[in-house]
Amino acid sequence: MKPDKLVTLYFSPTGTSRRIAEAIAGGIRTAEEPAPRCCDITFGAAPATELDADALLVVSVPVYGGHPAPLALERMAALRGHDTPAVAVVLYGNRAFDHALRELDAFLAQRGFRTVAAGAFIGEHSYSSPATPIAAGRPDDRDLGEARLFGERIHAKLSGAGAASVDVARLRTPHTPLLPLLRFIAFALGYLRRQKRHPVVLLPRTDAARCIHCGRCATGCPTGAITRGREEETDPSRCIRCCACVKGCPVGARSFETPFAAALARSFGRPKPNVTLL
Repeated sequence: MKPDKLVTLYFSPTGTSRRIAEAIAGGIRTAEEPAPRCCDITFGAAPATELDADALLVVSVPVYGGHPAPLALERMAALRGHDTPAVAVVLYGNRAFDHALRELDAFLAQRGFRTVAAGAFIGEHSYSSPATPIAAGRPDDRDLGEARLFGERIHAKLSGAGAASVDVARLRTPHTPLLPLLRFIAFALGYLRRQKRHPVVLLPRTDAARCIHCGRCATGCPTGAITRGREEETDPSRCIRCCACVKGCPVGARSFETPFAAALARSFGRPKPNVTLL
């Protein structure tokens, strides 16, 4: 089957999921086909939408703590398919995507979609900084080229005899050397024990002396945790630690300090490849 309608949907506070979704859609679309319909759920829920079997949905969301970003799933709740083919894509920060892809696949299946292609791409980690780089600059041009080629392969598959579903459980996180992995696990377990004894809520901070009150952090926050004119404050009940405010600040006044940043940079510095399944 060849889809008559292409819909891209992404949750992308720092732009990584959006860029991969657009590259994949660019590969799927041919010159004679209409431009894909875009649904950006970064700042609000997707409208109630039903897609028939002649459509194709490309979903791209980041991985938070080994799961699809919870807010992304919440904002896709009104989406419905009717045996509609879908491309399930997750972006993760070079550690592992764990169960995220399987959970996204199950979420889509519950809403009438069937996954005909899947991928896990690398995106710069939310905690990455010049001092603790974690997949810094990704997706880069090479990643985007791979995403576009993935889209072209999807197009070829759907233009052929059929559009069989795929078993996303076959996709595994690329190998991490044992020593760095064990070192990170030991750190994470120790951190969790300390949190049980002395809980600490980590939030992005603002250097008031550097802040120019441009409001970019407020407009870029996907949850409204920052109010324009009061950029020094972050609502802990709304913040999801996506660090869009940190990466979007034009003067470097925002920062997010977490011991996980150094641990991730130390243990997962080797660049991992993107993995796809058709």
